[in-house]
Formats: sequence, structure tokens, C-alpha cells
Amino acid sequence: MNAVALAIREHVDLRHLNTFHVSAKARWLVTISDTAQLQGVLAWQRQQQVPFMLIGQGSNILFKQDYPGLVIELHHRGIRKVDETATHVDVEVQAGEIWHDFVLHSLRQQWYGLENLSLIPGTVGAAPVQNIGAYGVEVKDTLLHLDAFEIASGQVQRFSNTDCCFGYRQSYFKQEGKDRFIISAVTFRLSRQPQLKLDYPALKAALALVPPAEQTPQLVSDTVCAIRRSKLPDPGVLGNAGSFYWNPHITQHKYAALRADYPQMPGFADQDGIKVPAAWLIEQAGWKGYREGEVGVHKDHALVLVNHGHATGAALVALSEKIQTSVLEKFDIQLWPEVRIV
Repeated sequence: MNAVALAIREHVDLRHLNTFHVSAKARWLVTISDTAQLQGVLAWQRQQQVPFMLIGQGSNILFKQDYPGLVIELHHRGIRKVDETATHVDVEVQAGEIWHDFVLHSLRQQWYGLENLSLIPGTVGAAPVQNIGAYGVEVKDTLLHLDAFEIASGQVQRFSNTDCCFGYRQSYFKQEGKDRFIISAVTFRLSRQPQLKLDYPALKAALALVPPAEQTPQLVSDTVCAIRRSKLPDPGVLGNAGSFYWNPHITQHKYAALRADYPQMPGFADQDGIKVPAAWLIEQAGWKGYREGEVGVHKDHALVLVNHGHATGAALVALSEKIQTSVLEKFDIQLWPEVRIV
């Protein structure tokens, strides 16, 4: 316990631990690499009676102020094959592994199913919480089960895919399980044979001239990376967290009424109604390319809020609220941040 306590640093600037690159100080910060260390750190946290939060790459978080408690930086590492058949392989991945690095590793091993999810920032442990998705694939499509540390009991529990209650950018760990569990490892069932999913319009268009025999998982991954880089700014160059808002769902009746006034409004039917692209709403409200001091909206993608250099988290939050108000007044549609604001 003394060793754990000695590793806890005080008054640490978190600029390097969030992709917005805003300055905010953690009262305490500790980096852990296994469950035993996590148990020790949480024992210290309970003794001190201070709040705590977890952070991986900080790719989906915005600090609007200093954090008064303990920030736990997860560095669990490790990828191992736990089972295999002629058709698939089951792979256990520790929560601190970088998601994109794991996708690339899988491709090198000829384990398929994750190629559409290339270049998504964040860690493996964060992926199921958000049920990350892109280009027609979600993490739930290949997740077999996961192990999660229950904070109250200190025990590790296993959750099946069904137990995780996945939905659009949702899971049990964002709902009932929020603040109760810390994901420690995730097991994926990946295919030994390519089963390409190319229905997503942008991906389908990008590969339209490629003969089917030349369409490989590696090509899909490379294409997804190229599309993402063409649309989204590199957070290493321009601070951002990718898409700032969820795409809202509205009823078919409301969508039909809005289409009467805005015939070009896109919409996609799913089990929750009609999903309207938030980027389109924001652009129509006049925010694309907007800049106010050090904060702004990206010139090429209206869904991305950016830090032009020395923005504060509070200024970014203020801009996000102005955009929400503007869209609500114009379309009577409420936008909700996908980014976690702390």
C-alpha cells in the first residue's frame, strides 16, 4: 500500500491526458497496470473519501474545470488468444490497450471483423462502454464477453454480450452499471475468414472501383483510415475529441413535418425512429467553420469542436451550449453531447 501511495502524484496538469489539450489539474493522479494495483488505489481512495475517475487516452472527455479528486490512468496491457477453431479465434485484450493498435494487431494476425473500426481513438476498455461504432459496424458485433471489477465488492465479474445491454452508443456501463464497474479485459470473437461489411455509403463509394477480388480487410482498414483523416482533424495538431454530439433520433411524424420545410434534411430509419445527422443540423444553423477566440467548429466537419491553441474547457462548453440552443430554436431538436464533460 505504501508503494501505491508513493505513486500517487498531486496537482497534475491533465493537458497531456485529453485530446482537447485543455489545461485542468487533477488533485491526485495515479497510473496503474493491473487489477491488484487498482484494488490498492481504490482502498486509498475510500480511506481519503475523495471522488475518483478513470481515464485512458482522454479521447472522449472535456475538462471544464480542475478535478478535485483522484484520476486513475489505466495502463493494463496484453493481448492473448484464449480459444480458436477452424473458423474463429477468441482474443482477450486488457483494458488499457490502445484500440487502433489492437485493430492493426488483429489484421497482422489475420483475425477479422474489426477493420471498419480502424482509427477510432481510445482504449479497449472504453470501447464497450460507448459501444463504439463506425462504417456499419459496432463493437458489440464481435464482443464475446468482458470482465469488470466491481468497485463495491472488489470482485471481478464476467458479462456476456447480452449482459452488456448494448444500444446506439450505449451499454449497461453507461446506465445501471455506471460508477459501479471498471472494465478490466474484453474478449472478442474474430473470424479467420474475411467477412467484409461494405454497405456504409462512404465506404461503399470509396471502394466502388475496386474489383471484389481485391477487396481485403487490410484495404478496408486503410480506406476507413483515409476517410476518417480526410474528415476529422488530427488531435495532435488541433485539439478535439471527434464527434461532439450524438446523432439525435426523432419520430417519423416529426421528420416528415421538418422535411416539408427542409426537403434536403437527411434521415435514416432504425429501431428508435429516424436518426438525423447532427452535423447537418449544426451546419444548417450556420456553425460550420465558426471561430470565437481560441474555440471553434471545424471548417470541414460541423460535428467537431476544436481548440485552436489555448482554449479553456469552460469556453468549449459555452460554445457547445450555444450550438445546442441554436439547433433547438431552428429545428426543435435537442442535441446531446457524446463527449463526457467533467
